[in-house]
Amino acid sequence: MQVPITQDVHTIPRKLPESDRLNLIGLTRDALRAALIAVGTPEKQARMRTNQLWQWLYHWGVRDFALMTNLAKDFRATLAENFTIELPEVMTRQVSEDGTRKYLVRIAGGHEVEVVYIPEDGRGTLCVSSQVGCTLTCSFCHTGTQKLVRNLTPGEIVGQVMLARDDLGEWPEKGAPNDPTARLLSNIVLMGMGEPLYNFENVRDAMKIVMDGEGIALGRRRITLSTSGVVPEIARTAREIGCLLAVSFHATTDEVRDTLVPINKRWNIAVLLDALREYPKVSNSERITFEYVMLHGVNDSDDDAHRLVALLQGIPAKVNLIPFNEWPGAPYTRSSNNRIHAFAKILMEAGYASPIRTPRGEDIMAACGQLKSATERQRKSRAQIAAEAGL
Repeated sequence: MQVPITQDVHTIPRKLPESDRLNLIGLTRDALRAALIAVGTPEKQARMRTNQLWQWLYHWGVRDFALMTNLAKDFRATLAENFTIELPEVMTRQVSEDGTRKYLVRIAGGHEVEVVYIPEDGRGTLCVSSQVGCTLTCSFCHTGTQKLVRNLTPGEIVGQVMLARDDLGEWPEKGAPNDPTARLLSNIVLMGMGEPLYNFENVRDAMKIVMDGEGIALGRRRITLSTSGVVPEIARTAREIGCLLAVSFHATTDEVRDTLVPINKRWNIAVLLDALREYPKVSNSERITFEYVMLHGVNDSDDDAHRLVALLQGIPAKVNLIPFNEWPGAPYTRSSNNRIHAFAKILMEAGYASPIRTPRGEDIMAACGQLKSATERQRKSRAQIAAEAGL
């Protein structure tokens, strides 16, 4: 009688191709936990493993599973087989004379966005993009001349914060005291490329990651979301994010705002202000910031200032006056310093804080309204050259 030969069969873990591995950056806690369970993590351990991974990714800034030393080796191997940790790629880094840093960042599909870090006394603000291009076509904004390509994912939004912390050398070291007040990157403004409220869910998930106390841990009052007035999403922002709100206002009549900020044709000044009156109550914010770019002969008269005071009644507000940052081919010019200060005086006498923003990074096209990806500028330049040559 022939005895059958038996042998143990060992399954050798096989690493998935990189394109098939899931990027962990940008996953919410619930999504991260579900992903771990899907690759065999026992449900009873999944919450603990999620917390451990979260701290490695977002508190320590570690990108190599092998360095996550409080995880078992076989679990680290499982992570490496199934997942990846990827940030957007920094293509260029420019530093202005005033210390402002501008990063040209490449994301999936070869698209590019710009990210700006602005150092100030006692704080540092990162201007984050939420879309490739923009849908709004605001006539004074260079970014608005680039058509919308697509929304950024939560990972691509959070990744901008992480790559800036890389560049600033700001991830904490083991054993070193953690002092949030000494941070170089202390504030985030969603004022880069795109309209954040046209990418609401991805922006919300990204900001929840940024605000999580066991990771990057920036409080909601350290985050300001700027919108041109997507009225239906303003109440959701108060409920689901709760950050500070800034509004690109820029005009005191619908006629002028229709030209400067075309979204006004859909939700006019009166409708927008009605939505804004409720925001501080729901989000527990102290006040709303109104951004007002100063355009010579367009929106900078004393009458405009008095109309603005009247419009703001009943809304806890401050007004950021922004000297227009000129760009090649811009249809407007900057208001004079005297005109800007006269405008500010009327607002201040009415009881509204009205700081005049100091332009930053103008020499590297990093100032407010100047962001536009380098490849898009080059593409436009090539098209212009071809047109001039009659091709």
